[in-house]
Parts: sequence; structure tokens; C-alpha cells
Amino acid sequence: MTRPIRLNAFLMNCVGHLAPGQWTAAGDRAVDYLSPVYWTDLARLLEQGLFEGVFLGDVLGAYDVYGSSADAALRHAAQVPMNDPLAVIPLMSQVTEHLCFGVTCSLSYEHPYTFARRMSTLDHLTNGRIGWNIVTGYLDSAARNIGLDQQLSHDERYDLADEYMEVCYKLWEGSWEDGAVVRDRERGIYTDPSKVHGIAHEGRYFKVPGFHMCEPSVQRTPVLFQAGSSGRGKQFAAQHAECVFVAAPTRGIVKRNVADIRAAASANGRDANKQVLIFAMFTVVLGRTQEEALAKFQEYQRHASTEGAAALLSGWTGIDLSTYQPEDELTYVDTNAGRSALASFSSADPSRVWTVAEAVEYVSIGGRGPVIAGTPQQVADEMQAWMDETDLDGFNLTYVSAHRTFQDVVELLVPELQRRGVYREHYEQGSYREKLFETEARLPTNHPGAQHRKVTTPQS
Repeated sequence: MTRPIRLNAFLMNCVGHLAPGQWTAAGDRAVDYLSPVYWTDLARLLEQGLFEGVFLGDVLGAYDVYGSSADAALRHAAQVPMNDPLAVIPLMSQVTEHLCFGVTCSLSYEHPYTFARRMSTLDHLTNGRIGWNIVTGYLDSAARNIGLDQQLSHDERYDLADEYMEVCYKLWEGSWEDGAVVRDRERGIYTDPSKVHGIAHEGRYFKVPGFHMCEPSVQRTPVLFQAGSSGRGKQFAAQHAECVFVAAPTRGIVKRNVADIRAAASANGRDANKQVLIFAMFTVVLGRTQEEALAKFQEYQRHASTEGAAALLSGWTGIDLSTYQPEDELTYVDTNAGRSALASFSSADPSRVWTVAEAVEYVSIGGRGPVIAGTPQQVADEMQAWMDETDLDGFNLTYVSAHRTFQDVVELLVPELQRRGVYREHYEQGSYREKLFETEARLPTNHPGAQHRKVTTPQS
């Protein structure tokens, strides 16, 4: 029997996320992304549909690999313009009670001391509903804009990430003891100084002597997501991630990635089935009849921007696809961009040969994940088949039309999943981590972050 299906809404604070060109369609709301109402309407809709959370992606550079220029990305709003995703979380959290928020922040371009404070602030403001998708970046344009000639090499970015996590854990878990905040009005003492500690960190990449500026939040450490599928990325996920995001066009590739991640997590002393949840990118196009669903999909195809999709795929892979012919085979080469993106269309599945044109067309609606069009029953069948075959825990659903895609999911798909007994009927109380794992709000004791906790000193 299929395990319960968990759904996240996957989007960015931009016009065109993973379906460039759809903003041109009548009724699409993506161009309203600058409005607070856009985000509050979405949050209410997702909570109505009992979604696990909102998974907010982000990039800090433009997709300028295609044609050695950002022109194509700019023309088609392919993840540019792009606003800060953290700023919309307080908006959405104030109109919801249970919806949680996983936000992408690249550790390559922000110091861990200031970043840790931002996340603690959000954990306070959301009452413990915040998660962090840990990424190292893949666009040289982002590195150049903060003064670097180019980004660090792929594996060195993960070396930096290991130390970055150590600093964050020390700040979140070890700097303030339990009981440090006393709020004693009679004595006029808010914090017991003896229970607040500088972290005295000196490493290869960072030096942080002082203590965390925030008092402990509900979770202290946010729920930790990770989306790397390269060998080094899986190693990092196995050590740190509580939720892992994978993306590939076929079940076979996803199944291998899931198995690799669970095996690596087990080798790190973690319960890979209870302490690591894995979500796959997925796009659904729903209709009350198959004909209605196919008509919607054909409408989306008419608005899809091939050039915008080529700009995205070039950025993900680090390969300028404008230098290829449409019929050329897409083959794997090592780059310092996202290696798993290129592998999913080349070496990861030797049984399938992708031409450049086929890969670009594929990612033009829904990115690197599958796109399933059909009735609620047909889509539910497919989702359950993916769950059964790949050992997934759920899906990060992308949208094609804002907010039409998620409206269809809430009104058509969720009731069908509930009828089958594979989707929740109500929310449980608690923080993000409590909702996901039915455990306490803090990191489990066998997680590496928990090793930085201080033993509580006697009350002064």
C-alpha cells in the first residue's frame, strides 16, 4: 500500500519559474507576484488543500550562459526579475496557521553569522514553521556579482558548506543554553549571561568568535532541506538533510537517487526511513475529463517559450545550448554548474538518448520533473505508482499557470487522494519538524547539529 503522499508547492518569487512564457496567457496571475495579495491568496489556497508547505526556490544570478547573454532570460522572464523569497514568508504565515515554509538560501554568498539571525527571526515570526533549503549555487553570474571571478569548484562548494553548517549549528544549538532567557520582571533580568556563549569558531572559511544575536526560536535549527543529486551532494545530504528534493524525468533515475540517499544516510547513523523525507519534482495538469486535461496541456504548450527554456537549461547545466544544433545529442560533461541537471538528460539513463531540442521542449513546462496530464483518477494513479516504485515520501509540485494549477490540485486532486486514504484529512499541531516527523521541535540527538548543544548550567 502506498505511504501517505505529502505535497509541497514549488515556486519562486518571480514571474516565470519552471514554465517560461505562461505569463502571457489570459488569466495567469504570475505578473502579480509583486503584490502581497498574490502571496496571501496562494497561502490560503494551499492551507485549504492541506499542503505540507511552500518550497521557495531562489537564484542570485541571471541565466546568462545561453548565447553568453542574459537577453533570452530577460525577454521571457525566465527566473528574472527575481525578488528575495524570505520577504514573502511573513505575509503568508500571518494568514495561515499550519502551512510551513522551506526557503532556498545559497550559503556561498552570505556569511553564516548574519544568515543564522535571519532564519531565527523567521522561525520566531512563523512560530516554528520555517525550513532552509541548503544550496551552494550553480551560476557564475551570481559569484561575479559579489566580487568573485567565478564560483568555487563544485566539490569545494560543498567543503565550504560543511563548515558553514558547523557555524550555524554552533549559533543555533550551542550559543544559548536552555533556560538562558528568564524574563524576570522583578529582578529586571531578561537573559542570564552565564548561559550565553561565544562560539569561538576559527576555520578555513569562517571566523566567528561571538554569540548568536537571537534568543532561541521554537526549532532553533530550521528544518533542513537539500537538493543536490551529485555524488558530493548526496554525501552532504546524507549527513545534514532532513528533507531531500530530487528532480529527474524518469522513475528509474529517481529510484536510484532515492536509494543512494537513503543508503548514505544509514551509513551516517541515521534512520533513513524515519529521519529523511524525499520529495520529487512533479507537475500535474488536471481536468474533469481526459479531454479537458489534454486541452489545458495543449494551451500551455502554445504559450511555452522555447528560448526561455533553453536559457534555463543552459544555466542549470553550464552548457551554452545556442552553440548546438537542435538534433544534436545532449551528452554529459563535467561542469561547475548543477551536474545532476545534465546527468538526468544524459548519463543517468543510458536507455534514453535526448536531443537538445527534446530536452529544451521537455523543461519548457515543469522543469526537469515529469508532467502528468489527466483526470484526478489518472493523476492519482500515476503519483501512487511513482511512490511505490521509487520509495518517495511526496512531491514538490510546480505550477504551470498561477494560481490555476494549485487551484485544480486543491479542488480536484486532493479529494481523490483523500478518497483513496493516501492524503491527510486535517493538520496536526506543532512546528514544522513536529508535523513532518511526529517528534519534538528540536533536531534529533543523532543529527550532527545536535552535537553542538551545551549542557545546561545550574540556574544562577
